[in-house]
Amino acid sequence: MKTIDSIPTGKLGRTSKMVQTGVKVGGNYIKYYSKKAFDKSLTRDELNEENASDIYDGLKSLKGSALKVAQMLSMEKSLMPSAYVEKFSLAQFSVPPLSAPLVRKTFKKYNGSYPEQLYDTFATQSVNAASIGQVHLATKNGKKLAVKIQYPGVADSISSDLAMVKPIATRMFNLQGKDSEKYFKEVEGKLLEETDYILEVEQSKEISMACSHIPNLKFPKYYEDLSSERIITMDWMEGEHLSEFSTRNSNQILSNKIGQALWDFYMYQMHGLKAVHADPHPGNFLVDADSNLIAIDFGCVKRIPEDFYTPYFELAERKNLDNKDFFNKKLFELEILRESDSKKERDFFSEMFYEMFNMFSTPFQSEAFDFTDEAFWNNLTELSERYSKDPELRKMNGSRGSQHFLYMSRTFFGLYNLLHDLKATIQVNNYKKMI
Repeated sequence: MKTIDSIPTGKLGRTSKMVQTGVKVGGNYIKYYSKKAFDKSLTRDELNEENASDIYDGLKSLKGSALKVAQMLSMEKSLMPSAYVEKFSLAQFSVPPLSAPLVRKTFKKYNGSYPEQLYDTFATQSVNAASIGQVHLATKNGKKLAVKIQYPGVADSISSDLAMVKPIATRMFNLQGKDSEKYFKEVEGKLLEETDYILEVEQSKEISMACSHIPNLKFPKYYEDLSSERIITMDWMEGEHLSEFSTRNSNQILSNKIGQALWDFYMYQMHGLKAVHADPHPGNFLVDADSNLIAIDFGCVKRIPEDFYTPYFELAERKNLDNKDFFNKKLFELEILRESDSKKERDFFSEMFYEMFNMFSTPFQSEAFDFTDEAFWNNLTELSERYSKDPELRKMNGSRGSQHFLYMSRTFFGLYNLLHDLKATIQVNNYKKMI
């Protein structure tokens, strides 16, 4: 893969790159409508593919939070055209890495020493490049190590990057008014945390220690003396990405084993720790030769406050969903309904979130759940498509719900998709024995 010798770190340079991308996208629309004038049957598939390619190419050269947002959107398979999902999903673990000279320069800037001065060996060619940092193989005292180096300028450009992305996200999710600002603050706060590698090491050690008793689940060891604010050193973990395992595996027993470890890991975090690894994409999980799940990258951890946790999971129980007075009371607690809502708004959002909570809670209604259940996935897709195109919803303010929904919804959506890709059947309440 071609390497990158420089990354725009200043606001002007990054904005210019986004403007260039915008010009390309504009040209794609002109080309599309010109063809459409002569061929009424022309679909938007070609337009979506060209736009997705141009936007991704622009973002991957910037790295950082702009690319991270693309990664997040790639998990929203029911909201985005497939061309965008396919292209943006490359941001999960396949983007052009920094060149060897830039790696050494960046390492020296962050640590005050070149990598060969700290490790016995250090491979300047990365083994994995993602949105915020890339990973290198090193050795020290006979031990294989993974060294994650943050891209230059990422932490300093988060606010300006989000300002560039905000108009796109506002239109895509129909966010209106001052209430929408809390969602962008939530994203900005989490992205800032993800660039603080000292915090990531603390979170990694905290969660891996708390979850070490979960069967078939492993974690790397972290080395604080070889880590800093922009560099993390941890054990090198042998294994293949979860997506690769899911693609090649045909053994249902292994699918269920890995799926159960994944489910128990997430349920234990949510209900036992009230803090959760909120970045469940396949690039953050490995499967080793003994079919153990390995969890890595704890940069994005969502703390779940009690005043959100309680009403949120109370609505996972069908008896509460079907109690209209109780349900509406919880919608107010979760900031979905407001006292200022008209009757039309109250009725509309009550019905919409009833369907959403009903769908989200489906796996919790039985002792075992098969994540290949076609009825479940068809209903989920139909529901998402229906509301994404609903003309009434487009007229209303889409800024609904506590800011905590952002990362909780992302976590559940990502978890369900990973389990679906695994084709796993899991025991829903197994985690309760571990709390």
